[in-house]
Amino acid sequence: MLFGRRHPEKFREKLRVAVWPRRNWKRSIRYVLKRLSRLRTSPHAIAIGAAAGVVVSFTPFLGFHFLLAGLLAWSLRGSIIASALGTFFGNPLTFPFIWVGSYQLGSRILGLEPGLDGSGLAASLHGATTSIARASWETLWSALEALWPIMLKPMAVGGLPMGLVAGLISYYPVRKLAGAYQHRQHGGMAS
Repeated sequence: MLFGRRHPEKFREKLRVAVWPRRNWKRSIRYVLKRLSRLRTSPHAIAIGAAAGVVVSFTPFLGFHFLLAGLLAWSLRGSIIASALGTFFGNPLTFPFIWVGSYQLGSRILGLEPGLDGSGLAASLHGATTSIARASWETLWSALEALWPIMLKPMAVGGLPMGLVAGLISYYPVRKLAGAYQHRQHGGMAS
């Protein structure tokens, strides 16, 4: 392989890099912002796409964030690539805060106790983990049915208003950044 590693990374190293970047968070954030500002579309489309990615980061549907953000950006006529970059708002540092906040808010909106009942949670989680261990569609569906009322529904309901607020807040700085970069580089396209 032309550009392969001499010594392949071990699983532990791959896992560490997935949770914590090799260099530092500041460099990673700068990279994402630079990639956003260099997209060749209007600053509005870039900002809409990035905001869509931020909104979707507040949903509990891990594994589907890129797809959901792309669909949301496409429906709002935003940049799909910017939406993928916007999903990086949800990362190992922010997810614990997002999940706790969305669960608490969702529980309040739904009128549930914002704490989980220990025995009900234990029974539901046990049923879900045994279903996932068998890994057929039927058992995965039963795991989803067990987790939906106690965790996923409150997180989905609470994540929506939190995501909308975060998306609105992220729209303006991203639009300004993209517009300034395009104006400086291309002498136009900034609207």
